[in-house]
Amino acid sequence: MYAAYAQPGADGRLHAPSFERNHGPIRDALVARLAGLTGRALEVGSGSGQHIGVWAEALPRLDWTPSDPLARHRASIDAWTQVTGRRVAPARDLDVTGDWSAVADLIPLSLIICLNVIHIAPWRVAECLIGGAGRALGPDGVLVLYGPYIVEGRHTGEGNVAFDARLRAENPEWGLRDTADVAALAREAGFAAPEILPMPSDNRLLIFRRKG
Repeated sequence: MYAAYAQPGADGRLHAPSFERNHGPIRDALVARLAGLTGRALEVGSGSGQHIGVWAEALPRLDWTPSDPLARHRASIDAWTQVTGRRVAPARDLDVTGDWSAVADLIPLSLIICLNVIHIAPWRVAECLIGGAGRALGPDGVLVLYGPYIVEGRHTGEGNVAFDARLRAENPEWGLRDTADVAALAREAGFAAPEILPMPSDNRLLIFRRKG
C-alpha cells in the first residue's frame, strides 16, 4: 500500500494512517454483499495487515489468508494476527506477477480482495492480478478491488487529480486506473461488469463476479 507507515514497534506491527478512516466503510460494504460467502479468502498486498483481522471477524464463514511480497509487511501482518487473536492464517509470500505457487493449496478460492495496489504498480500487476484471479477463483468466486480510480475517463475529485499527478511524477508506470480499463481486463478473465460503490475520500470499491 502507498502509505507512510509509522515506525514499527518492537513486535513489528506497522500502522497505516488510512486504516482508521476506511476500515469501517469497507467492512460494512463487504458484509452487506458477501455475508453468505463460504470457503477460502485471499488478500493480495495485505500491507500492514490491519484490515484482514477486521474482515475475519465480520465474515467468519470464510477462512482468511493474507499475502504480501515484502518481508516487513508479512512480519507486520503476522504480528497483528498474534495481537488481535483473529482467525487469520500466516501471511504468504505472493507476487502476483509470478506463478501463484505460494497459494496453490488454497485454490479454488471463494474471494480475492486487494486494496490500494494497482495504482502504485505497473499496469502489468493489474493484468496479472486479475488474470490470476480468473484462474484461482471457483465458479462462484468474487474479486474485490479498492482504491482511488478514474471513473469512465473522469477523476472523482480534485484530491485524486493531485494524487494521480504525484504518483506519475514519482513513477511513470504508476497512476490511478480507469474503471473501464480494469473492467475490460476482468471481462477477459471471465468476470461480469463490476458493481462500483462510492467510498469515503473519493475511493471506489469494485466487486466482480463470474459471468452468469
